[in-house]
Amino acid sequence: MAANHSSDDENTRLYNPYQKFDVPVSPQLLYKLPVSPEFLFTEESLKKRRSWGENLTFYTGTGYLGGSVAGATAGVFSGVRSFEFGDTAKLKINRILNSSGQKGRAWGNRIGVVGLIYAGIESGVVAFTDRDDIWTSVVAGLGTGAIFRAARGVRSAAVAGALGGIAAGAVVAGKQVFKRYAHI
Repeated sequence: MAANHSSDDENTRLYNPYQKFDVPVSPQLLYKLPVSPEFLFTEESLKKRRSWGENLTFYTGTGYLGGSVAGATAGVFSGVRSFEFGDTAKLKINRILNSSGQKGRAWGNRIGVVGLIYAGIESGVVAFTDRDDIWTSVVAGLGTGAIFRAARGVRSAAVAGALGGIAAGAVVAGKQVFKRYAHI
């Protein structure tokens, strides 16, 4: 067993299920686990990104959740600011709950729609160009901002598109920097 390395030994690692118990274990009881992730189908191993449906669900869901939490937090502060002299504790709680629920719903819906538009445009650009890089995200951000503010006029759509493109590029660039320098 000294110099007998096969290709199977390079693709596996030994796992000791009893390592927490400080029990001496013979090598026959160790398991050989694969080093690379396991996939049921080979097509899954070739895929490097989420599908358009997964993308749509992810961006819309996280946008709605994040917007709801941010809106509810803003609603709490708005509810506290609306207190009047002589309000009972029950009335104060009612004002906070009403304000946080109203703002949470509104912000969640708005940011969820932004995530929906972004996911649709990004998936369309990836399907059209067959590449996924920082420019895909910038184009998707640009289009999202323009579509989201299109009802307010051309100037508003252009400004929102530019801000959306800059924001999407900054997020993707920040993600790349974080992956490179923060080893988590």
